Amino acid sequence: MGHYEKHVFFCVNQRENGEDCCNNHDATALRLHAKERIKSLGLDDRIRINSAGCLGRCGEGPVIVVYPEETWYTYVDVEDIDEIINSHLVGNEPVSRLKI
Repeated sequence: MGHYEKHVFFCVNQRENGEDCCNNHDATALRLHAKERIKSLGLDDRIRINSAGCLGRCGEGPVIVVYPEETWYTYVDVEDIDEIINSHLVGNEPVSRLKI
């Protein structure tokens, strides 16, 4: 995996034609929240939070994927993101209810 233990990609794609997309569900703001939370926990040297273009799972979105586990998640709000951070990124326990 290299420098980071975990790498998290947030789809922040914004479709121009009005179709549903991850960024219509506050993906950019929630990615920023995750990035700030990881930094506040002192984990930003081990866990990388990144933006991604379309991840191709629009019908299941908004979506993130965590590597190296290749775990895909959907989420609704900041509480879901915090649960993914606490359970999966910190505790190494995937969040079954949010997996896709």
